[in-house]
Amino acid sequence: MRTEQVPVLWAHFLLWNLCISSSQAVYPGIKARITQRALDYGVQVGMKMMEEMAKEIVIPDLKGSESLEFLKIDYVKYNFSNIKINAFSLPNTSLAFVPGVGIRALSNHGTANISANWEVRAPLFQDSGAADLFLSGIYFAGIIVLTRNDLGHPAVELQDCHAQVSHARVSFSGGLSVLYNSFAEPMEKPILRNLNEMLCPIVINEVDALNVNISALEVLTKIDNYTVLDCSLLSPPEVTENHLDLNLKGAFYPLESLVDPPFLPAPFELPQNRDSMLYIGVSEYFFKSASFAHYVSGALGIMLSTKEISNYFNQNTQGIGSVLSKIAEIYVLSQPFMLQIMATGPPVINLHPNNFSLEFPASVIMLTELQNSTIEPIVSMDFIASTSVGLAILGQKLICSLSLNRFRLSLPENSHRDVKVVRFENILSSILHFGVLPLANRFPSDFY
Repeated sequence: MRTEQVPVLWAHFLLWNLCISSSQAVYPGIKARITQRALDYGVQVGMKMMEEMAKEIVIPDLKGSESLEFLKIDYVKYNFSNIKINAFSLPNTSLAFVPGVGIRALSNHGTANISANWEVRAPLFQDSGAADLFLSGIYFAGIIVLTRNDLGHPAVELQDCHAQVSHARVSFSGGLSVLYNSFAEPMEKPILRNLNEMLCPIVINEVDALNVNISALEVLTKIDNYTVLDCSLLSPPEVTENHLDLNLKGAFYPLESLVDPPFLPAPFELPQNRDSMLYIGVSEYFFKSASFAHYVSGALGIMLSTKEISNYFNQNTQGIGSVLSKIAEIYVLSQPFMLQIMATGPPVINLHPNNFSLEFPASVIMLTELQNSTIEPIVSMDFIASTSVGLAILGQKLICSLSLNRFRLSLPENSHRDVKVVRFENILSSILHFGVLPLANRFPSDFY
């Protein structure tokens, strides 16, 4: 039946894809919008994270040589090693969108406490010990450019980096530290100069490390044993003065094939509101691709025995389990029976304000097991079940609720509807109304 149609369907779909792939614009199935409020919140949360991450940054040794004229020493070679950031603060930080480019980061009046080991060498002496360095007046400005790589991963690049430390105060310990501290101020200038030369390369290295982590993220996510979801970026992020938009593929595929479904996503726009930090839009294409992928993968079919159905509904307070005896009564059966339900086409999904509807075309076959263990069909019928899925947001949760709109059985062609079919239709409708849907609504169906 349906399994024989699938190869033919795929042949048409492959041909269809070849015809349209080079001529059609590609629209997203999912859109995400980040607003200025999200950037402001990101500064609050991100600064705390950066203050902790800064302690893990590996800072290269600070080496150089200077002449100390006031001591009549031509040159002193110095080396600060094992440099560690113990405390770091950027109290005045802001992020703002740069239209068509990315996000501008600006920070000033930052401070940092750094510890290190030091070593000095001169023609007549050498010494070593520990040092504490206090930095103030830290300034940083740069533009974070958001792009997309060839695999659909987001990527970031730092442009126009400017970083500077205005003041440094060093305190030596160990060795002849009392002597060194007396002329620490002249040594602070070369330390500051070398440190300022290192700042932007250090930040760029951290951005490169971030890109490595981003590129390792999977854009294809396995949803179940039948499908995967493609959330790759279709294009570089779109940046305006007030927001940043991410256009994601948002398409489901069967596990065995990543061929696009035989329909195209329609363009849609997100609201221009800026009251929330994040807006996410999902098109009908997202849901239709999910239903299509599950259908062609053979996921939309089930075989239920009398015992399984009875056990499933046994705990239902509406007493749905008792209707099984009515089904048996219709056909005057003394043997156990089974219901085989399988989709005859992809479920049809339509979006509406605050909810969406789902029409499920399928066939149901009632079978019985004879005494010689052979399976014999009793009756085969097609049906369409139409349901509505209501959506509501409570706090930070998206709540889903199911309701049955319509249930209709039909016999094959050249057959007529008799009282048994009508009764069977009513019983199955009751199972859906008072058994399946209440149980589905009882289970957790919220998403953070």
